[in-house]
Amino acid sequence: MNLFPWQKKKEFFSAEEKQMIADAIREAENMTSGEVRLFVESRCSYVNPIDRATELFSQLKMGNTELRNAVLVYIAINDRQLAIFGDEGIHQKVGQEYWNNEVQKLLQRFNKKNYTEGIKEVILDIGEALTNHFPFNNKTDRNELPDEIVFGI
Repeated sequence: MNLFPWQKKKEFFSAEEKQMIADAIREAENMTSGEVRLFVESRCSYVNPIDRATELFSQLKMGNTELRNAVLVYIAINDRQLAIFGDEGIHQKVGQEYWNNEVQKLLQRFNKKNYTEGIKEVILDIGEALTNHFPFNNKTDRNELPDEIVFGI
């Protein structure tokens, strides 16, 4: 419910940026059976971002992929929080250091105000890791999750 209908809700990304990110997700998933999603919201107050990412991963039913190889990139814009959560299939292959490095790349881009480029770069990196460990099989693979950005409150 919008209590103040005259106030326009601020968009996190322009239409062009949304398209660039969705295209990066499609490209990342093009050669893998893995799945990548981006969840963006304004606040992550009083919660550790990895805990929030874990909660959202479950709510979005991302753990239901056949090979347990889905990855959620989580960003809380106003609170400047982020996390990357990989399901057990991909996590066992790449390990915690990989996720830490990807978070650092994202932070470096964000610190330079290159939000869309940073997100795109990390999504493509994740796609490469997924491709290395879960290559695409055109007989059995299908897109199990939507490619669009998921926006929270």
